[in-house]
Amino acid sequence: MDVLYFAWVRERIGVPKETVDTGAKTVAELVEELKAREERYAAAFADLSALRVAVDQELTDFDASLDGVREVAFFPPMTGG
Repeated sequence: MDVLYFAWVRERIGVPKETVDTGAKTVAELVEELKAREERYAAAFADLSALRVAVDQELTDFDASLDGVREVAFFPPMTGG
């Protein structure tokens, strides 16, 4: 699946997008796999309360299923202005 990173998440990880082979069943499991890769991922995902996630372009929670998912995106909360 494609994993996209936006704003400071992208800056910490160092890439805007990557293709990930995963056995994760939920977004939370995917995050744990990513955090175990390298310190830069651990830093980006250290505080999940500071992140939002979208699965196939639909906002969701970290307990969302990844069954059949093509894209997961991580980004900080957006503010209006």
